[in-house]
Parts: sequence; C-alpha cells; structure tokens
Amino acid sequence: MGDKFRCNCPITSAVDILGDKWTIVIIKQMLLEWMKTFKDFSQDWEGIASNILSARLKKLEEYKIITKNKSSENKKTNIYKLSEKGIGLIPTILEMVLWSDQYMREFHADMNVDSRIEESKKDKKAFIEKIEEDYFISFEKN
Repeated sequence: MGDKFRCNCPITSAVDILGDKWTIVIIKQMLLEWMKTFKDFSQDWEGIASNILSARLKKLEEYKIITKNKSSENKKTNIYKLSEKGIGLIPTILEMVLWSDQYMREFHADMNVDSRIEESKKDKKAFIEKIEEDYFISFEKN
C-alpha cells in the first residue's frame, strides 16, 4: 500500500482512500447497480478511463474494501465484490445521496436520484438493510 495517510484524523484518513473523483462512484455502482466486472464498470455511461478504473479497483482491493475472485464461467473474468468494509459504506453513501438531493439540486436540477431513495427518508435503517440484502441477492443470481 504505497499510499500514506496525511495525518491521524479519521476523516482525512477516509478521504485519503475514498476521496478521489471515482472511488465512491465505483462503490455506488457495486451497491446500487450491481456491477461486478471490469467490463461492467468500463462500459457504464459515467465513463471512467480503464487505467483509472484499474488503479481504483486495485486500491480498493489493497485496503480490503473489495475482494476479487475469478468467475466460475470464465476464468479470465474477475468478479469484484464488496467486503464487510465496503458494505459498511452503505450509510455514508446514503447520506451523500440525501445531502446532494437536498442541497445540490438548485445547482443541478436534472440530477437523478434513485427512486429507492425516497424509501430511505422514511426508515433509514430498514433501507440500509434492504440495500445490503439486495446486494447479496445480486450475487446469488449470477
């Protein structure tokens, strides 16, 4: 892990790992869009460059936020899955979505918000549990 933490602050340490333009997007894609392969991520409309995607996936794996295993159908294909650490980011990502919807909409009126997010406003805990359950079910289907 070539990255060094800038200081001992827990927020700064989290930002050192998660705070670039793409890392949280990749985690969001895994959680809410059930992306699992390099091809899934690279063909997405958000347009992450393959070299950046590769570096971010490697970093997430090094910090044990995701795991990488070979596909049972195609040994050349890697399957990326969130670890317990990665799943632990669900509440953070939810809060980012809610914050952005509430405070950034005036600057970005066309912003999409997942229809499931409205559910979260009623019961965050139940919503987080549902996202986690749906995520694991997505792996069972494939």
